[in-house]
Order: sequence, then structure tokens, then C-alpha cells
Amino acid sequence: MYLKIITDIEDRMFYEAIKLYNISFPYHEQRNIISQKEILSDSDYHFSLVYDEDSFIGIILYWEREDFIYIEHFCILPEMRNKQYGQKVLNILKEKNKTLILEIDPPIDTLSLRRKEFYERCGFVENTYLHIHPPYHKENSGHELILMSFPYRISKKMFDDFSLYLKERVMRNVFK
Repeated sequence: MYLKIITDIEDRMFYEAIKLYNISFPYHEQRNIISQKEILSDSDYHFSLVYDEDSFIGIILYWEREDFIYIEHFCILPEMRNKQYGQKVLNILKEKNKTLILEIDPPIDTLSLRRKEFYERCGFVENTYLHIHPPYHKENSGHELILMSFPYRISKKMFDDFSLYLKERVMRNVFK
């Protein structure tokens, strides 16, 4: 199992990955395609395809800094789910020995509860800070998400650093 980073939209797999992205996340949680193309050149951003041998099985789109990795989007092809691929992908990032940070919807229904339980089985813990993710589209407002981290809860300082990074780097020029 390995990750392949795409840095150019000319890569034939870019649009296959975008198809999976579009079916896996609600519109209000998706970057528009122009923004997605522009951030490919950002040195912190990793638009990574997940492969098991030669088979494409998912994507993990993350931002890597010196002190943490922020997983912005992560999904496995529907037909490949429940085969422990998600756990294996997260283990690849854990090998970097950095704090991993991700967001989930508040656990209010069966799907969101299962997602939280999955991340907890992978060693993630819930943080108690109020976290509002900025909007990806002008017509939307920010939405509250639960911040989870591995291997431990993050400090207030790291939360503040992450929040600033999210607003100033990750979401920079998102409305293009």
C-alpha cells in the first residue's frame, strides 16, 4: 500500500480522484475545482492517491507542517470500504511522528457516530475546543465540526496555531 502525490492536473488520475471527492463529501465541504488546482503547487499540500499495489482505492488530501499534519479530506472508494484500508492509510501518516489533526461532523446520526468510532479505534481523541470550519463557498457560512487528533489531545496553543493556519493558509483564496 502506498500514497502517490499529484502536483499537476494533467495527471490522468486527478479527475478520477475528483470524482471520488465529489461523491464522498457534501458540496459545502468541497473546494471548487479552481481552488483545488491552485493549491496543488503549495509545498504544504499533499493531494495523495491511495493505492493497494496497482489498484486505486482512495484519496487523502492533507497539509503537512513541521509540527502537525492536517487531514482536510479522506475517503476510500465505496466498494473498498470495510477492508481496513482507512486504518492502513492513517498508519502511513502516523509513521511521520507528527500530531495528526482532522475534523468530523458532530456525532448525531448513525453514519457520523460510526465515523467517530472508526477514528477512535485508530487512536484519535476528541478535542473540546469550539471549532468552526470556514466556508468553502461564498454562499455558505462556517460550520461547526469536532476536532480530533492523534496521538493525544492538542494544547490550546496548538489549537490556536492550527486555527490560524487553517484560516490563513489552507483556506487562502478558496473562493476563486
